[in-house]
Amino acid sequence: MYTINEVAQICNISVYTIRFYDKEGLLPFVTRNSTGNRQFSEADLDVIKLICCLKNTGMQVKEIRQYIDLCMQGEETAPARRQLMIEHRKAILRQIDDLKKNLNIVDLKIAFYDSYIADPQAGYDPIKYMSEHNHLDIKNR
Repeated sequence: MYTINEVAQICNISVYTIRFYDKEGLLPFVTRNSTGNRQFSEADLDVIKLICCLKNTGMQVKEIRQYIDLCMQGEETAPARRQLMIEHRKAILRQIDDLKKNLNIVDLKIAFYDSYIADPQAGYDPIKYMSEHNHLDIKNR
């Protein structure tokens, strides 16, 4: 069994975060010892790591709680849990697509500055350059 401090260190999160997750109903499986301190098993660590993954990829606490609640209800909720993961995967893919688009703009800015530094007399206008090359779609931002 692990203490809350050990779990915080292993999962690279704060003790406060673990307490918050517990208060929000994300850790209904956690037991307490005779002095009232939380105790965590290896299985608990795996769930906390999953919670951190879901949180880090944009899933809201409310949705994570829904997932945990479904897990606590048993095997018959596997299809619903799968559907939650499918929807979350779609959201992650949208985030990745947005990040790729933003990375493209940053790469263009770097290329612009490389050109400008190589030939400062060229007088490039970075905003105009990006607009002319369809890399800056301000209307859709």
